[in-house]
Amino acid sequence: MKMILEGDIPLIPAIPEMIAGVVLFLLVWWAISKFVVPKFEETYAERTAAIAGGIEKAEKAQEEAAAALADYRAQLATAREEAARIREEAKSQGASIVAEMRSQAQEESARLLASAKAQIEAERVQAISQLRAEVGGLATQLAGRIVGESLDDDARAQRTVDRFIADLESQGERV
Repeated sequence: MKMILEGDIPLIPAIPEMIAGVVLFLLVWWAISKFVVPKFEETYAERTAAIAGGIEKAEKAQEEAAAALADYRAQLATAREEAARIREEAKSQGASIVAEMRSQAQEESARLLASAKAQIEAERVQAISQLRAEVGGLATQLAGRIVGESLDDDARAQRTVDRFIADLESQGERV
């Protein structure tokens, strides 16, 4: 049998090619590990940080939104309670105002009625006084014509007229 040399078998490479391949492999591996892998690691770390930061920001935003919603709901409940309280106050104030106005109107009505009664009474007294004077004057003139002499004595004529009117008033009370 013949001895197989290294160069004869195509599957086994020559030693210088193998050394050159190993050296180049180590050189490429060193270059990749020195330059490419750190860039990949840096990019990966940035993306991881960005994603983690985004998640944290989203969680914070969600918490803030939940807090804002709770605050909004609390403010809305407070505003509704305040509005109900204001409505109740307005109703009670309205009722008290109506009662006060009714009371004032009744007082004003009573005052006007008393004033009107006093004015009517004063006018009645004045009318009676004027009627007495006119009736007295007419009665003395008529009596003077009937008797045929003048009844100019004012005191006597006044007494006569007063007696006549008193008789008329007493007759009116009986009827």
